[in-house]
Amino acid sequence: MAVQPIDTIQSYHAHVYFDGPAQRQTAETLREQIAARFTILIGRWHDKLVGPHTRPMYQLAFPAAEFARLVPWLMLNRYDLAVLIHPNTGHPRRDHLTNAMWLGEILAINAGPLPEHESEHAPEIIPNTNPTIQP
Repeated sequence: MAVQPIDTIQSYHAHVYFDGPAQRQTAETLREQIAARFTILIGRWHDKLVGPHTRPMYQLAFPAAEFARLVPWLMLNRYDLAVLIHPNTGHPRRDHLTNAMWLGEILAINAGPLPEHESEHAPEIIPNTNPTIQP
């Protein structure tokens, strides 16, 4: 396989997983803290399984420039929740299964819904523009 340039990465997603009411409450606390600190898009709650994800979760979408601030912060402040971080290169299957990294527990990913290639360009990330605390 050919070496891929870093600028192949259009953006990143982090999926914050939770299991049961207690972890959902923890995930809510984490979500509030993220919203207060980072200029990223915080996705809606998925209390039922969606796409390739095998546990309820919410998604964080962020530009490559935000990786160096958000990911180390999550490493230290994820409250033992499982977090999948993957690039968006236009190859969803590879991005979720091969190019991803985990913080905490490594969960199963259902490869079935993941296409090899995106059918269209990823949408622009419209971030939370009102963080109130610096990381």
